[in-house]
Amino acid sequence: MSANPRPNRAARRFLVAAAGLTTAGALVAAMPAAAQSQNAPTSTESRSGNGNGNGNGHGNGNGNGHGHGHGHPKPSSRTVDVQLLSFNDLHGNLEPPAGSAGMVNETQPDGTVKAIPAGGAEYLATSLREARKGKKYSITAAAGDMIGGSPMLSGLFHDEPTVEALNKMKLDVSSVGNHEFDEGAAELVRIQNGGCHPTEGCFEKDAKGKPKKFKGAEFPYLAANVTKEKTGKPLLKPYTVWKKDGVKIGFIGVTLENTPGIVTAAGVKGLKFHDEIETVNKYAKELDRQGVKSIVALIHEGGAPASSSYNYNCDSPGAGDGISGPIVEIAKGITPKVDALVTGHTHQAYVCTVPDPSGKPRLVTSASSFGKAYTDTTLTYDRRTKDIVRTTAKSATSKNYVVTRDQPKAADMTQLINRWNTLAAPIANRPQGYISADINGRGSTAYEKPLGNLIADAQLTGLAPADKGGAQLALMNPGGIRSDLVYKASGTEGDGVVTYGEAFTVQPFTNLMNVVDLTGADLIAALKQQVSGKNEESPKILQISRGLTYTLDLTKTGADRVDAATIKLNGEAIDPARTYRVAMNEFLAGGGDNFPALALGKNKLNAASDLDVFNAYLAANSSPTKPLAPPVADRITIVK
Repeated sequence: MSANPRPNRAARRFLVAAAGLTTAGALVAAMPAAAQSQNAPTSTESRSGNGNGNGNGHGNGNGNGHGHGHGHPKPSSRTVDVQLLSFNDLHGNLEPPAGSAGMVNETQPDGTVKAIPAGGAEYLATSLREARKGKKYSITAAAGDMIGGSPMLSGLFHDEPTVEALNKMKLDVSSVGNHEFDEGAAELVRIQNGGCHPTEGCFEKDAKGKPKKFKGAEFPYLAANVTKEKTGKPLLKPYTVWKKDGVKIGFIGVTLENTPGIVTAAGVKGLKFHDEIETVNKYAKELDRQGVKSIVALIHEGGAPASSSYNYNCDSPGAGDGISGPIVEIAKGITPKVDALVTGHTHQAYVCTVPDPSGKPRLVTSASSFGKAYTDTTLTYDRRTKDIVRTTAKSATSKNYVVTRDQPKAADMTQLINRWNTLAAPIANRPQGYISADINGRGSTAYEKPLGNLIADAQLTGLAPADKGGAQLALMNPGGIRSDLVYKASGTEGDGVVTYGEAFTVQPFTNLMNVVDLTGADLIAALKQQVSGKNEESPKILQISRGLTYTLDLTKTGADRVDAATIKLNGEAIDPARTYRVAMNEFLAGGGDNFPALALGKNKLNAASDLDVFNAYLAANSSPTKPLAPPVADRITIVK
């Protein structure tokens, strides 16, 4: 999902250093020499199979494998089943997501919908390991946004804890997502290759007290449609080939072409993002020429099923009839050489069949987000043709499973979480404010979210004084709200207490706040851009501060859904010719999330980070005896 990453988090990192959480370490170059080898596609020997060959651990000369089973037994039949486990949009959620953001909807036989608590690395690891049992050929793949927009446990340490967890889970391959670019190309290369952070050094020490170097991702990150502007060469590998006992399956990874529209300019500086269909087709042709006939595309772009339930049949009444969104057209345009599409970005769960350009059935899957679900797909591999046998029996070949919390925890994940929590504790457990009930943000499906209102109000309050910018209203992008504020205590702080870690989880990007002059015409245009242009198919409804009201008419289409005559500030109609002081984070002020009208602001004043402004509001406006109640969501009138 879109968000608002800030490229420079120095202010927040100072707090970490002050708390003694970082250690001096070896400095790695922003673009290490090893990155040059990243551009060469590799083959990956099985990481997660159950063979007993001559494997010798991580990195056996065939890429980033774990060396399970290098023998070549004589096949007993023409076809073999290959298990493909997949998930997407983990976003560093090592601990179970709190509140409604940690629920998966399941439709019951009687038509009612049940919310199931799900997610957390301890349970995801257990689920994947159990699913692999008895499977000779098993691959685990991801469709991007493994990191970025992460809770404090991971985000405070530049997502090194999450990459370590994914290594332990034996992830074989992942595409990049838009959030992999939150901190820029150089940081993404470091995440792949390893090395300590260039400004903060190493976060841990080894047994001898020396800086402990970050190992990097032991799986290839694929970025086929991301090239360097200066050279035209891929930033990372475009594809990889998984091999075991003569079975070969190619993986091509792409992120959405519009990544520059939903990431700060600094995050994508020096990079060019290309069309998803053209890129996948290009490399599928290249793999085919190499004799790799079985191909899976990992695409960080997705769709919207007609139901939020993970077990919804999106092939009813016909193939793919129950899903809409960008992935549908992408799937229809990708060459039949590709046998399955593992997707993400929209945080939805679906297993659909969208016919390829030749009319053949082809799976398109997605597994919710935050590690709450995974997809188990059976690919039938024909040893003679070296291709995947595709049939219409979708129900027998792919299914989504909930990562429930009633199963045993993976001990190595528990140890990892405890280790990093110990480092984060001095900052994470500090109380910031008090609430009287859950205040839903990420977990809310409504256009106007209670937590969105609270954040916008905090921004308006903090930046309304003349010396702080003189803001008259504030706007917040919904993708920047990464969680809910949950009343129940997450640790020992007590119910209703909002800790620094919980506030960080809500707003992990620490964007600088901006206050700018916008004309009334610009403001009206921006509100219309929520539901038109690039946002028409998937509206991005801005969260607005108190005093700003308007009507959203969903019976109309495009920009007409927002009636300019209904837009008012403190009861007065917005004057197109008048100038207004508007507070928003620097991501929105740069036109992010496809709001070009917001980039027209003048007389910009830089303020504190959005997290600092939010925490200051919590501290000043709540107490143990007077906690904040969830704001009433009544600023946007919805007509259906």
